Amino acid sequence: MAKSTWTLTDVEHDVFVSKIALTPDDVEGAATGYSVNKRTLRGGLRDGVDVIDVDNGTFQFTVIPTRGMGLWRARLDDLRLGWQSPVRGPVHPAFVPLTEAGGLGWLDGFDELLVRCGLESNGAPEFHENGTLRYPLHGKIANRPAHKVEVTLDGNEGEISVTGVVDESRLFFSKLRLTTTITTKVGQPGFRVIDTVTNLSATPSEMELLYHINFGTPLLDPGSKLVAPVRRLAPRDTVATAGVDGWNVYPPEAPGEPEQCFYFDLIAGEGGWTKVVLHNAAVNQGVGLAFNKDQLPCFTQWKNFSAAVDCYVTGLEPATNFPNCRSFEKEKGRVVALGPGQSRSFEFLLEAYPHGGAIGEALQAVERLQAGVEPEIAREPVADWAP
Repeated sequence: MAKSTWTLTDVEHDVFVSKIALTPDDVEGAATGYSVNKRTLRGGLRDGVDVIDVDNGTFQFTVIPTRGMGLWRARLDDLRLGWQSPVRGPVHPAFVPLTEAGGLGWLDGFDELLVRCGLESNGAPEFHENGTLRYPLHGKIANRPAHKVEVTLDGNEGEISVTGVVDESRLFFSKLRLTTTITTKVGQPGFRVIDTVTNLSATPSEMELLYHINFGTPLLDPGSKLVAPVRRLAPRDTVATAGVDGWNVYPPEAPGEPEQCFYFDLIAGEGGWTKVVLHNAAVNQGVGLAFNKDQLPCFTQWKNFSAAVDCYVTGLEPATNFPNCRSFEKEKGRVVALGPGQSRSFEFLLEAYPHGGAIGEALQAVERLQAGVEPEIAREPVADWAP
């Protein structure tokens, strides 16, 4: 048959495949030149982490079932997507102290190209009145292993899909399930992610979801630019006000300078889709993100100017909400309500651009969205967007 599915993990049925290598020889069809390999990393903080390496013949990326089905890194020819975190990962969740008193334990495992933040919460740490931790930084889903993982190859269409199911549940509390499918095609310079979050409970629940998509060198360099169809933009806090005029340009490394974040209301086109483009100073390498604003209405840009050894990086972050304390987001109506058994789906597409021609086409798409709309740039934090 030209289309086949392999189950790599199924906890319910006690199935676990520790190692597998799949190629076109395993299915019928005309598509060639691709491969999928599953392996387990050993040594250091990554010991016991399962990864799935996908190669569509042109574009390669690595999925991490052990870390909430995040994506570790990707490559198109000599364009490497991801960043150099001081954390040497991917880190096994067992080594990430999510519930440490200060609420920042999540940072001990942060080094992916794509990491999901959520599902109960996804913003800054929040504390009870007595000082104990209520919600840790960026939530728990990135440190929950998938309990079901499948790979599907379609030899006729040249399509490769990796599907995973991750639960974030607790007795007497929320019971949420993330089902994700990451799909690419032979020769395609990127991938598509479709996520569905389901409330497994018989009672109503709530959720937040933010895609923390991170880029460093060589794509990010002094003079790199973010091009986005901006309807409205504001700094997250007073620190970021100093960078409002240059929000779209990345300066050289500046050790000791504080990070800056900017919040956006982007312009969407047909069907609710919008697009942002990040390209280097030479405009010969870039990446684009397309996502549905009806599903992910909020967008955050994170700029960290530290030296490369400390993490010179930017985060492009489509989300259901802004990454503030959960109580503030709930007050502003940006926490998603889910009825018993109800689901919500979210989708985005990442494309890599290995030359100026591809970047130019992507920039034209953003320009078409921006046409006729003058961006509204706030010079101070906006009360509805930031506490």
